[in-house]
Amino acid sequence: MSEKKPLRLSVLDLAPIPQGATAREAFHTSLALARQAEKLGYQRYWLAEHHNMTGIASAATSVLIGYLAANTDTLQLGSGGIMLPNHAPLVIAEQFGTLASLYPGRIDLGLGRAPGSDQRTMMALRRHLSSMHADTFPDDVAELIGWFDAEPGEQPAVQPVPGLGLKIPVWLLGSSLYSAQLSAKLGLPFAFASHFAPDQLFQALHVYRENFQPSARLEKPYAMVCINVVAADSERDARFLFTSQQQQFINLRRGKPGPLPAPVENMDNLWSPSEQYGVQQALSMSLVGDSDKVRHGLASLMRETQADEIMVNGQIFDTEARLRSFAIAMEAARSL
Repeated sequence: MSEKKPLRLSVLDLAPIPQGATAREAFHTSLALARQAEKLGYQRYWLAEHHNMTGIASAATSVLIGYLAANTDTLQLGSGGIMLPNHAPLVIAEQFGTLASLYPGRIDLGLGRAPGSDQRTMMALRRHLSSMHADTFPDDVAELIGWFDAEPGEQPAVQPVPGLGLKIPVWLLGSSLYSAQLSAKLGLPFAFASHFAPDQLFQALHVYRENFQPSARLEKPYAMVCINVVAADSERDARFLFTSQQQQFINLRRGKPGPLPAPVENMDNLWSPSEQYGVQQALSMSLVGDSDKVRHGLASLMRETQADEIMVNGQIFDTEARLRSFAIAMEAARSL
């Protein structure tokens, strides 16, 4: 009988800016959470790139990774993800080459294909100056891996300094079948964003595993599933805290993104029936409750997905409640 493997649990942080708070305060909260994650034994800690979002402070993702890495000791840090269409691959190779040189063995590069912003913001990022711009994502990913996997003595005409030959771990992130297919083809680990786009989770995992081609980087498929966890000492308290994320989704769908709202006792007057249905569908991969509920939910998720790792997101207004939620999640995972 094979020994049961412990659940690998990781953190996704969007560096939320609560109403009335500043980006600086959000960064301090992220550091407190990163230090707690390191102490509790979380597998890794990723930050997400978003632009033109007044409630998300992690736009300069690599800079924030450096801040957290400088103030922790062993925590694996990375991007979940860098939205590669926004950047020249050479710039990302240099940024993460710098991080990996400063903090060897501690840096991941998770890559996404979506822009993480609206059309006007994409233009402001100066990566899409033509409506005829082709999808270069597969080539850009291959270029990055080619630089990172260069052997000693290789000197391409253009090279990231630092970055060349540093073997930085590369993941592909997705909310559809596209990245599942590409990560399988390239032999890379794959992370699915079911915390906001759950519909194709099981199909994407199947496509990834069935089509996986071993590579020098990875011998067999490695899949991570991202969900929302809002945990508290009682289910009532957890559902109260979860209303902040529900409100955030309503505002986003109304085209009015803003700071993370304070929780409310009742959502009935804040959304229409159609909005309620849409938000509940988008956030259906969420565990909201006390330690027992989170434990049972994690166990069910592992059975259903056979995930190698679970990543936890939690948009919680109050800092102490947010730290407590991630502590409960790890406590639940360890009891499985």
